[in-house]
Parts: sequence; C-alpha cells; structure tokens
Amino acid sequence: MYRNLEDCIIDLEKNGHLVRIKEEVDPYLEMAAIHMKVYEAGGPALLFENVKGSKFRAASNLFGTLERSKFMFRDTWTSVQNVMALRDDPMKALKHPFRNIGNGLAALKALPLKKSGRSPVTAQEIQISDLPLIQHWPMDGGAFITLPQVYTEDPEKPGIMNSNLGMYRVQLNGNDYELNKDIGMHYQIHRGIGIHQDKANKLGIPLKVSCFVGGPPAHTLSAIMPLPEGLSEMTVAGLLAGRNFRYSYVDGFCISNDADFVITGEIHPGETKPEGPFGDHLGYYSLTHPFPVMKVHKVYAKPNAIWPFTVVGRPPQEDTAFGELIHELTGDAIKQEVPGVKEVHAIDAAGVHPLLFAIGSERYTPYQKVKQPAELLTIANRILGTGQLSLAKYLFITAEENQPLDTHHEVDFLTYILERIDLQRDIHFYTNTTIDTLDYSGTGLNSGSKVVFAAYGDKKRDLCIEVPDSLKGIRGFDNAQLVMPGIVVIQGPAFIDYAEAQQQLQGLTNAIQAQGPMPSCPMIILSDDSSFISASIKNFLWATFTRSNPSHDIYGVNGHYENKHWACDNLIIDARIKPHQAPPLIPDPTVEKNIERLFAKGASLGGLKIN
Repeated sequence: MYRNLEDCIIDLEKNGHLVRIKEEVDPYLEMAAIHMKVYEAGGPALLFENVKGSKFRAASNLFGTLERSKFMFRDTWTSVQNVMALRDDPMKALKHPFRNIGNGLAALKALPLKKSGRSPVTAQEIQISDLPLIQHWPMDGGAFITLPQVYTEDPEKPGIMNSNLGMYRVQLNGNDYELNKDIGMHYQIHRGIGIHQDKANKLGIPLKVSCFVGGPPAHTLSAIMPLPEGLSEMTVAGLLAGRNFRYSYVDGFCISNDADFVITGEIHPGETKPEGPFGDHLGYYSLTHPFPVMKVHKVYAKPNAIWPFTVVGRPPQEDTAFGELIHELTGDAIKQEVPGVKEVHAIDAAGVHPLLFAIGSERYTPYQKVKQPAELLTIANRILGTGQLSLAKYLFITAEENQPLDTHHEVDFLTYILERIDLQRDIHFYTNTTIDTLDYSGTGLNSGSKVVFAAYGDKKRDLCIEVPDSLKGIRGFDNAQLVMPGIVVIQGPAFIDYAEAQQQLQGLTNAIQAQGPMPSCPMIILSDDSSFISASIKNFLWATFTRSNPSHDIYGVNGHYENKHWACDNLIIDARIKPHQAPPLIPDPTVEKNIERLFAKGASLGGLKIN
C-alpha cells in the first residue's frame, strides 16, 4: 500500500520495474520520445531526475504493462474486484454474508478522510512555470498535463461525496494563455465536470476546480474509472490504495493531502480560450477549439515532488494498459448495465471510440426457423445510448450460436460476421448525431454519424482468401490487396471533395457491378495507400475506422433504398484522408536522433533492448 508516489517509485525500483534517467533531458519533445521508445519495447517505468528548466523530477510509463500495473495494486486487487462484483450484483452479499465480511472491511478504506492541520502538498507555493512543461508532439499548442486528477464538487450539493474526479486535458502554456495566470481545461461530452459547470453557470457563479497531480497510483487510476451514477471516484481511490483518500480545504478549494502537486482555480461562466492542437489517442492532432479557461488561484508542491506523465498517440500507448487494467477490475459490469449483452470491446487499435465489437443475445423468437437480428438491434440501441459507448461510430454485433466468440480476436470475429451478414437487411445508420470530440472524420466538432452491422444466423458465404478478379484492372483504382478473408483494399485517386468522391465511387461501383456478382468479398476499402492498410490488421483497423464517417463515406455496389432502408451487394468504405481531417502524428526526426545518446552503452538506458 503506497502512501504517495515516492513509495511507489521506490517499490518499483527495488523490484526491477523502474530505471532512473540521470542525464539532463529536454521536456520539449525529448521526454515524450524517450517514453514512447521504452513503452514500445515493453520496458520499465522511468524516473527523469534531471528535467531541463525545472527542479522537479518526472515519472512515466508507470502503467506501461498490465503486469506492472497489477504489481502496484497487488495488496488491494482482489478485495477491489470483490467489492466491484458486489456493486454489480448486491444480492451476492445477502446470499453469502460471512464470505463478504472482508469486502466490508475493505470498503471501510473507501470513505474519504478529512484532515485538519497543514497538508504536505501545501508546503511550498510555486508557479505553473516551475513545473516540468512537457510538450509531446511538434505541432502541440504547448505543454499539457496528461495524468491530471481534476476535482469538482456539485455547486448545488457541495461536499466530497458529491464530487467528480476526472482525467481531462489541461494545457499549461501557449496559445492565448497568460503564463502562471490561466490554463486550459479540455473536457469532452458525457463528462461529470460538464454537469457541475452547467449548474454553476445557471447559478451565475464560478466553478471551483482543484487539479491534483501525482499521489498514490490508485488516485490516478480512479480518475479514469467508468463508474455508475452516484458512486464517487474518491471511494474507489481509497479502495485501490488500501488507505482512505485524505483531504483538506484551503481557501475553499479541496486539497488532496497525498498529491505531489495541486493547482487550484476557477472556471467562470461563458469564458473560453483556444485550446490545442494536441496529439491524441486516435493517432492524429486534435485541433484548436475554444474550451473553458481556468483562472489559476494557487499552485502547490510537496517537498521532493514527482511529476507523473504519459504520452498520448496512435495506439497502442500506455493508456492501452490503462484500458486492460480497468477491464480486469470492473469485469462484467457492462452485462449489468445492458441486459442481454455478453461482451463489448472498444477496439484499441482503432482509437477506442470509433469502433466497437459486441456479442449479444438472440432470444426473441426461438420458435421460428428463420434466424435474423432482432434482440441484437435492441441491444445495439442500448449500447449506443450508454455513457462513453455512445461516442462510437461503428458497431459490429452478433450472438453466439454453435461456437464461442471472442471480440478480442478481431479477425475471427469479423470473419464470423462477414460470413453471415445480409447486406440487404443488416446495415443500420444513425445520421446527424454525436461522435467523439477528438474524431475529425465527421461534419463538425462532436458531430457525425453511426452505423450498426448486426449479423446473425447461418453462414451465407465463403469469404475470398485472395483478391477477386473483379477488383483487378479497374481504371483509376489499382494495387488491390487482401486485408483478411472477405476484405480487400484498393488504392484510388486523392480525395478532393464529396461531390467528386460520389462521381468516383459511382464509376467504381459500376465497374465492379459490370463484372457480375461477387458475394465472397462483402467489404471493400478505398484508400490512399493500400500497401499500408494491408500490411497489418492494426493498420486496417486504424486507418479505416478513424478516417471515415459512415453516412458520408459508405458506398455500395448496387447501393439502393427500400422504404428508407439502405442496402447493397458489396460494401465500400472510403477511408481516404479528407482535407477537413486532422493531420497524423509524426515524430520529429532530429529529436529521435538526439535521444539515442540515452540508449548508448554506459548511459542510463544503455542496458535496455530497444528496436
């Protein structure tokens, strides 16, 4: 059980999970580049002891592997899982009261503990400019906090049990921010802080915000836990830490006594400033948009404070391990929330939110011989109306029948669906709706469309395992490559606009249709670089589903409407890069060359095996 981040660092180092970097490292691009290289190699956590321009140390890659993450929570892991299971099924406690006594004792640690007297973190008052101002990507708008615990309370019902702790993007400098006086607060839709700000706005008062950085790793993890309404992140922080969340108040702001740093301030009604760009988890830059500005009240740091950070970019990154950790911890919570669902998997390789795979149930008409999606459509609506799952663009859903399925085996799962999908019946669109704030494939910020592919029943087709002749030699479209059974990618001219695209796609669909039926290839991807997309399943998942908006970029061979339902013989997804989309993340080659010094023989990272 760690009292603070320093305890964790010492424990990780003692057990071979951490390396100290003694050389001076530049927070501008270098620290992030080092982190990514070590993460990609499955390497250890890092402690940067000499950060250029700051007296504070910095730590990263703490959660870089599932093994290390579970090691950090080895003393509390089982008890937290048990408590979470009781949350999902409270009848267990009534059925087995003596078995669950231990869970009750663990839950006692969940209650936040208010302390009087001076908090360790308020030992010194500093400024934003004293912090390690880490910039991750060349086009980023400035330095960002990537592992903040942003704390707010309900303005109508103040108090820690009516609080929200979330991990939102915080820009420290750059753009129009006045250094040391204000910072940017970027949060997406479906976030608890938004509810609190809305209430504060209606009351005409500023929203008080405390941004905790560091402290026990349990506090960081609790800020990203997907919790049901009414369950406080502060209780989960205590459960995970095996030690009550200790807090106090200074100037009316909540202070985490165990944090390494605390930034306090206020968000005033109607006040925004440009925030971004920022390299994000979809693998592109999220661009500059107006977001709430937080006026800084005070900045605190404990003695020998450590600044934790991570790097966000095209998956997989450290937040991939975060996702695996949360999945193991929360278990089957989705089953309780959406009746009939067996599994929902947000595909990390596709940037998480753009693509969902799901396994549901099909029990509506067991007495009928004809098998088709029915209950699956009800479940799909529930999934796309649940919390952050509602940000998804593509949902592939089916039900098990004669064989077990696993959404984590992407090729097998897609193969099963493509063998069974009826393209005349099983494609369902939602238009002019909300999508992920960070997704620029749509029609505007938070605006786009969704599509559900719901397939069930007997196998309808054998999928092609080589490129069909019908897709070869089409004028203007070449380099056809097999991605996986049933999916072929072809290369086309650069995308100019949607009027031009419709003409191009009409020519493509007519050319394919003229060759005759091609049932073995239900899905075709149109791309700028078919060799890149076919090189790996990860490339296919990333490029296809992050670069397309279903309502605008899905076409079909013999595409037509019947009673407002769209159908086709072969599906085509236009995954070419569009002019309105954000640029992809590209590392700075000079920085990549500069950091080689740290991996040389005799340097701090010289002993690591790096590709």
